[in-house]
Amino acid sequence: MKFVGIVGSNADQSYNRKLLQFMQRHFKTKCEMELLEIKDVPMFNQDDDQSDSFAIRYLYNKITRADGVIIATPEHNHTITPALKSTLEWLSFKLHPLENKPVMIVGASYYDQGTSRAQVHLRKILEAPGVNAYTLPGNEFLLGKAKEAFDTNGNIVNEGTVTFLETCVDNFIKYVGVVSKLKKPKPVEPEDLYCTKPIATTVQGIDPDDPEWLEKAAKQVEAVEGNTYVKLDHGLLTVDQLNMFLNAMPFELTYADDNNQFLYYNNAHQEPNTMLGKRVKEQVGNRIATVHGTLPPARMKNVEWVIGTLRNGNQEYVRTIVPGTPPEIINTHNYQAMYYPDGSYAGINEIIFNFKPWLDWYLETTGQRLVGGTATAGGHGHAPVDATSGASEAGAGHATPATDATSGASESAG
Repeated sequence: MKFVGIVGSNADQSYNRKLLQFMQRHFKTKCEMELLEIKDVPMFNQDDDQSDSFAIRYLYNKITRADGVIIATPEHNHTITPALKSTLEWLSFKLHPLENKPVMIVGASYYDQGTSRAQVHLRKILEAPGVNAYTLPGNEFLLGKAKEAFDTNGNIVNEGTVTFLETCVDNFIKYVGVVSKLKKPKPVEPEDLYCTKPIATTVQGIDPDDPEWLEKAAKQVEAVEGNTYVKLDHGLLTVDQLNMFLNAMPFELTYADDNNQFLYYNNAHQEPNTMLGKRVKEQVGNRIATVHGTLPPARMKNVEWVIGTLRNGNQEYVRTIVPGTPPEIINTHNYQAMYYPDGSYAGINEIIFNFKPWLDWYLETTGQRLVGGTATAGGHGHAPVDATSGASEAGAGHATPATDATSGASESAG
């Protein structure tokens, strides 16, 4: 499960931040948690709408996609901090990311009672119209005497306290599992598969369906190549090294931006007919409508569903298995949403690979075997697949779109 933890203080030094950081480390095998700060959130003023500011949009996007929210609140004058109250005002003014979202409350305080009064107030706020969060009842974690509660490494010293916190986290995980069944996904709106609304990175003046788009667009923007260095978030590579790195991946990778323009695929050295998802150089730059232009209208709706589902944040990824492949191949496609710095949708990263060798290696290495399912040539099996939709019977709760079994190309954004 993916949670976000909101630090309920805008102070540089906060025991509630330290509490969330401990939870993030200590329970990393139970859940993934990303910490969100409220330092840059402006004071709420309905006459000066800041709903489109980076700070508010960032919180909105992160909370929307999370399975659950954990708020760590201090207690100031028997209530929550002004910074946290102001943040919740913005998140219930025009944007409502906490609506029907499971929320767990924790808190750390200098005093014996922890943050009991602040937590009571916070529960009332979260249940208010416009917020409408699903706050886990009971399950209160109140960390008192916070100055003595942590060691020099930021770990909670008392084992009994850690055990009780783990019980609270386990209860919340179960609660999220129940509440998630009540969640209604946002309706998927029709997608513009023809790229009619350029974005900041769109190269204009060249027809996206031009088979020479790559060369023409690269010349127009003076794109770097060869031994020119590119500074990445955590590295410095030349363009040639980037290409070698990506082409050495044991997957077929594709990328389409949030304007639904197909911009990249790796393994360009392969013959198209040997690829699980056939791609050719002339498709780079194409509109998604062109990439999947041979599909009937009903199947194009599946393309829209995948893109719209990821764009809305209804799911963070969509996975499917292409039916009709030989027994030595399990043609697996993973469509992953990508995000801009403010957390908004930035397009689709698609990974295509044959899962069968990975499965066989794992089973042989661990001395295990699959029970049930359909036997494959290697003596192992996998979940039966619906040859019409491509959906496995063990879908892990995610809806799965149909795939193009004729061409081998997945019905994704590229």
